[in-house]
Amino acid sequence: MLSGMADFRIDEGDPAVLRPSGDWTLERFARLQPRLDGARAASRIGGIDLSGTGRMDSAGALLIARLLHRNGLGMDAVAGASEAQRALLAATLATLDQPVAHPRPPHWSDLFAHAGAATLELVAQGRRLLAFIGEVLTVLPGVLVRPRRWRPVSVAHHIEQTGLDAMPIVALLSFMVGAVITFLGAVVLRDFGAAVFAVELVAFSFLREFGVLLAAILLAGRTASAFTAQIGAMKAREEIDAIRTLGMDPIEILVLPRLLALLLVVPLLTFVAMAAGILGGLVICATSLEISPAMFLARFQDTFELRHFLVGIAKAPVFAVVIGLIGCLEGFKVEGSAESVGQRTTSSVVQSIFLVILLDAVFALVFQELGL
Repeated sequence: MLSGMADFRIDEGDPAVLRPSGDWTLERFARLQPRLDGARAASRIGGIDLSGTGRMDSAGALLIARLLHRNGLGMDAVAGASEAQRALLAATLATLDQPVAHPRPPHWSDLFAHAGAATLELVAQGRRLLAFIGEVLTVLPGVLVRPRRWRPVSVAHHIEQTGLDAMPIVALLSFMVGAVITFLGAVVLRDFGAAVFAVELVAFSFLREFGVLLAAILLAGRTASAFTAQIGAMKAREEIDAIRTLGMDPIEILVLPRLLALLLVVPLLTFVAMAAGILGGLVICATSLEISPAMFLARFQDTFELRHFLVGIAKAPVFAVVIGLIGCLEGFKVEGSAESVGQRTTSSVVQSIFLVILLDAVFALVFQELGL
């Protein structure tokens, strides 16, 4: 037999003994495995003599360990092995003895488990949000009474980033939504000979609902995600830990300027959205409904009620606080990887939009009960 050529023989007896020879390595695995599996006497061996083997790696040890495991044998049935071979065989055999956990096939009842887990996570997220609101309210009074701790440069930067840069997209989207609402409303009202009431439709809807809602949803997608990504990147680079090490409060430095900027910007963007939506309605009335701009403005002036405008503007600060808090909170929850930043950014957008729409529905019910 050539040196290094892997082979084996089985000495019949009581019990039979397997005697491997040569190098039992990975390159011989493909040739040895079918021969061992096809050897009828291999299922009756009671011992293995490794005195004739040369090199052995994990692939060769796996072949012998499988044979031991199949016959219910342990390391005491192995003879003639070196210390290295015995250690390798013992480790390989230990892995074969471990039970394999087979995943349970999906079942329709898993839906309830997923629903329960989602409910628990929702409750936990609500508790985290309330705790974060408490932290902010704890820091805020100490900053307000000390003007030297105000950060006007940071506030001005965030006003530009969240407000001025977002104004074109808010105005454009509100203009298009106002045009669509006016056109669709006029199509229905025209059948009743009341197309002129499209003026009241677009004015009422944008002053009370659509103006603030469109501005808040756009900021939830644009600004909340930006806050989460910025703070999350700082968390990943351990900059927030450095801020705490220097004895400063991340809430004061990172959260309060963003919240203040949103409190100033969201009412402004709400007013822009209202004006753009009504302008979109005016354009559709002038081009498609034969209602001149002068007639549109005259009817708008006659039917305008200040309470509708105040109801819309009153929601803006609440939506600003919700968007800012969720965006910052999700940023602080980043765990240090780029994947975590992406997950938290997505979560902040979804949560912000969900809460904005939920609060808007609550406000609508409350104002209806109050007769506003």
